[in-house]
Amino acid sequence: MNSTIQKQLSHRSIRAFKDTPISHEIIDTLVEVARHTATSSFSQSATLISVTDANLKDEIARVCKQPYVAQASHLFIVVLDMYRNHAIATEAHTDTEVLGSTDRFLGAAMDCGLMAQNIVTAAESLDLGTVYLGSIQNDAQTMIDLLNLPEYTFPLLGIAIGEPDQQPQLKPKLPESFMHFENSYTKFENYHDALKDYDAVVTTYYDLRNSNTRVDSFTNQMTARMNVKGPNRMKNLEVLNKQKLLKY
Repeated sequence: MNSTIQKQLSHRSIRAFKDTPISHEIIDTLVEVARHTATSSFSQSATLISVTDANLKDEIARVCKQPYVAQASHLFIVVLDMYRNHAIATEAHTDTEVLGSTDRFLGAAMDCGLMAQNIVTAAESLDLGTVYLGSIQNDAQTMIDLLNLPEYTFPLLGIAIGEPDQQPQLKPKLPESFMHFENSYTKFENYHDALKDYDAVVTTYYDLRNSNTRVDSFTNQMTARMNVKGPNRMKNLEVLNKQKLLKY
C-alpha cells in the first residue's frame, strides 16, 4: 500500500487548527492541483475562491455556524461556475438556455466535487488538516452576496485547511457489503437488522464536536436527519433558479 492510499484511508475531518500560516507556495500548489482536475466535457465549470479577508472569513463562519472556519489558515470556496461559459457563448451570439438544464448542472457539480477531493488529497499529503464545509449551504443567498457571485454560479462547498490541532478518532464507515455491489443494486430486507453490528461500532466513536461524547447509532442518526430541515437550505432550489440554474 503506497503513502497516498494510506493517507486516504486515514482521512479525518479536522475542526481545530494551529495558528500556523500556510505558505504561498503550498497554496499555489493546491490551486494547480485544482486547475488540473478532471472535468466533464472540458467545461471546467468549477471555480475556486480563496478567502483571505479576515472579516469575510468571519462572515462565512457565521453562515456556517462554525467558529473554526474563521480560525483555519486558509479557506477555499468551490463555486459551481457556468457564468464563464455563458459569457463566452453570449459573446459569440449563441443562446445559453441549456445552461439551466439539470444535465449541465450535474456535470458542473461533478466538476466541483472532483476539484474539492483533489485539493483535500493534496493537502493531506502535505500533512495538513482539512474539513469540507457543506455548511455554507446554511444561507446560500448570503454566500452569493458576500462573494459577489454572478448568475449561472452557485457556492457549492467550502474547504478549511490548516495545521491540525487535534487527532480525532477514525470514524467507522459502512461495511463494503452496503456500498459496493456487483452488476446491480442490492437491497436488504431489513436495514436495521442488517446494520446491527455496524450500529454497535458507530456508538463507540467519540465526536469531538460534542464535548467528546459518543455518538448515536448510524440508523438512529439517519432517521433523525429526516427531521432536519434548515429553513434557508429548503429554499436552495429557489436560489438556484434565481441564479438561472436547474430550470428544467
